[in-house]
Amino acid sequence: MSILLNEDFTFIVQGITGREAVNLTRECLDYGAKIVGGVTPGRKGREVHGVPVFDTVEQAVEHHGSPPDGAVATVPPAFTKDAVMEAIENGIKLIVIVTERIPRRDVAEMVELANERGARIIGPNCLGLISPGVAKMGGIGGPAKDARKAYEPGRVGVMSRSGGMTTEISSSLTAAGLGVSTAVSIGGDAIIGSTYAELMPLFEADEQTEAIVIYTEPGGRMEAELVDWREANDSRLPIVAFMAGKFMDDEEMQGMSFGHAGTIVEGKEDSATEKIARLEAAGIPVVERIHEIPDVVKEKLGG
Repeated sequence: MSILLNEDFTFIVQGITGREAVNLTRECLDYGAKIVGGVTPGRKGREVHGVPVFDTVEQAVEHHGSPPDGAVATVPPAFTKDAVMEAIENGIKLIVIVTERIPRRDVAEMVELANERGARIIGPNCLGLISPGVAKMGGIGGPAKDARKAYEPGRVGVMSRSGGMTTEISSSLTAAGLGVSTAVSIGGDAIIGSTYAELMPLFEADEQTEAIVIYTEPGGRMEAELVDWREANDSRLPIVAFMAGKFMDDEEMQGMSFGHAGTIVEGKEDSATEKIARLEAAGIPVVERIHEIPDVVKEKLGG
């Protein structure tokens, strides 16, 4: 099993003729993904690695015969909101937004519409998600041969604000023989479509997943929401965390950003130190180094 993806999962790529999207499409196809169309206004009739290109999502849906399961949005930030809303309006239920530097107001409006229509957004500013041996949606893991090496099927779900660290963590779990059930690059922006707490019910319901690893950073309230959800729902899943950016705790760094747009420490509660204390008080160990993660996960699973 897995979350969100399955072997029959179909999706389109919005902005498919862009350089990044062309590479992403090739990588996903090589992994076995079922990409049933692409959308770039004015490019109808072309193909990208054998995938037909359309002017609109509506045309892609018509060609497929029904709404695909998902869409990957790789369009410029000024046009991302329109692209995502077009996907949602045409019945697509899972949208991965790769684009970064999207205005916060646009993201908030996209997320609001998705919630109203029963759709889910992953991102923005993310690499997507992968269920090893099942499907890959987005640039996560890079080329198919690299993704297969880093991500092997297993027992641990991964959620990470960093796309690159999603793969680093998953690779360490694979090397330790634990493997990965599903890994989700949730995005590094201040506003995202699916937080740790919002994805937890899916992992909780997945029989394959026996533990969770999160990669997190200073800034925001996602960890507090995760702790609250876990306690309110008496979660069966042990969680192990890695916290980046401890240097942000210095007073002179508060209000500044590093790495991701969401990593802005606005007050003491947003600091790495406070987040670590909150997580550990809830029984979620926070490791110092990535290579320590597998051993702690094994300990949580009873060896």
